[in-house]
Amino acid sequence: MRTHYCGQVTGALVGKKVTVCGWVNRRRDHGGIIFVDLRDHEGVVQVVFDPEAPVIFEQAERIRNEYVLQVEGNVRVRPDGTANPDLPTGEVEILAGSLEVLNESETPPFQLDDEEVHEETRLRYRYIDLRRPDMQGRLRIRADITRVLRSFLDTHGFLDIETPFLTRATPEGARDYLVPSRTQAGSFFALPQSPQLFKQLLMASGFDRYYQVVRCFRDEDLRADRQPEFTQLDIETSFMDEAQIMSLMEDMICDLFERVMDVSLEKPFPRISYAEALLRYGSDKPDLRNPLELVDVTELMKQVSFKVFSGPAKDEAGRVAMLRVPGGAALTRKEIDDYTEFVAQFGARGLAYIKCVEVDDFQSGLQSPILKYFPEDVIRMMVQLSGAANGDLLFFGADNRRIVNAALGALRVRLGHDLNLVEQGWRPLWVVEFPMFERDPDSRRWNALHHPFTSPACETPEELAESPGTVLSKAYDMVLNGTEVGGGSVRVHKKEMQAAIFEVLQIDAKQAQEKFGFLLQALDFGTPPHGGIAFGLDRLVMLMTASQSIRDVIAFPKTQNATCLLTDAPSPADTRQLKELHIRLRPGSD
Repeated sequence: MRTHYCGQVTGALVGKKVTVCGWVNRRRDHGGIIFVDLRDHEGVVQVVFDPEAPVIFEQAERIRNEYVLQVEGNVRVRPDGTANPDLPTGEVEILAGSLEVLNESETPPFQLDDEEVHEETRLRYRYIDLRRPDMQGRLRIRADITRVLRSFLDTHGFLDIETPFLTRATPEGARDYLVPSRTQAGSFFALPQSPQLFKQLLMASGFDRYYQVVRCFRDEDLRADRQPEFTQLDIETSFMDEAQIMSLMEDMICDLFERVMDVSLEKPFPRISYAEALLRYGSDKPDLRNPLELVDVTELMKQVSFKVFSGPAKDEAGRVAMLRVPGGAALTRKEIDDYTEFVAQFGARGLAYIKCVEVDDFQSGLQSPILKYFPEDVIRMMVQLSGAANGDLLFFGADNRRIVNAALGALRVRLGHDLNLVEQGWRPLWVVEFPMFERDPDSRRWNALHHPFTSPACETPEELAESPGTVLSKAYDMVLNGTEVGGGSVRVHKKEMQAAIFEVLQIDAKQAQEKFGFLLQALDFGTPPHGGIAFGLDRLVMLMTASQSIRDVIAFPKTQNATCLLTDAPSPADTRQLKELHIRLRPGSD
């Protein structure tokens, strides 16, 4: 139906006849001559309809935005002064010789160049939203990213192997999406949160190197970087330790940025322990472009009488930390109050501060309502530890360690952006040496910090059982500009260690056999040492396209409450379907 795409009609085709198809991006009537900007996924070209061809001109008078056209005509140079240097096709135009309206269009619910369209409207009419050049550009880059990642892994001996979507529920991780079985009354499949166990079984099967671009499903509360169904690049390999896996993945990400964005990332990526990340940044996914860092003063505060600070300092689970804000003494009282309200979202009960107008003058050069509670030597030490200069401000957090880290970590990010302190560019890093377990504050039970198939850094099951709270894991997360883009670990490959982990998690032998019996049995038959990683493809594309949400890099995403406005899903099932699935709805559930 066409000889060229719209975006391919350039000066090289002057004097030639072409046929193009596309949508009417804009129609203009200038002094009896009609101009149409015709758009397809390759670009836009200007088509001219001359009144001296009355039949075609009459057709052109009736066309409107988003009509679908087929146009045949001759390519010519635009008249002097009318060229558009911003378009690859801007030097030429097509003088229409024939026109066919392939389909008409109702008036669109929004103009494609309108940047203020409400997101609900965009999602309800997603097929129109996806016609926007910026949306098409993001999905093109997504396709490029996926192609480059596949190419790298194919070249390095990885096999693309599919794993099941219909599997069984597991007691770990987020809430599962369940699928009722018609043939097994009262039983359910679960959609996979990840292919974790199947890729480990592939290593037990001797495939050595596996990957998959796979859809995963988690029934959890959504955020800007979460969706109920998402795509990850899943990778597993045998006979490699964590250092070798991380090195190979660095090569892959560097290759990706070089080929897709023409950006050279410096190797090796920095590596920072989980404990150091929390100590310095209050987060296990720090943005290294932000120069602000937390300074721990817990030990210093144990000696003061101010209980707001000394209480958490003396508590084993507490922490006192400060955050130096360059030039922060200029912040107004209202701005400080706004930041106080911000940290309250993370559980902080307040936000103490000291304005450092003149750091060498401890009598009048420092301004704060809390100064009266500290002896001069403590004040001097705080200023020295913080590295404060004239005009700076110190914010303080004093509470449970989790609250201080969350509140000051988030404040660090907010201040970095508010004060334009964040550098341009890309700062990848690895976070390593995660604890194997974390204690649930309510039940006091141990939970796996990553997942229960992560290998501990200790040598024997006895060491694990003796002190589970101090054992580190062979886990590693890749962080890029403050976003976790990949997480992985070396896996447990011996049954005795896996059983010890289940015991710490209070998963008894019967439960373990019921839920993971197939994996435990595989460990009895010579499973090799293995490990892997999974990259969140949606998050990676979001970062590489500078998008604000992963919904902008997914063709048909869900809303914040996990619904599809385009198809009105989820929707009720009819009575016949429910009966076949052995399901009866409770009264009032509809």
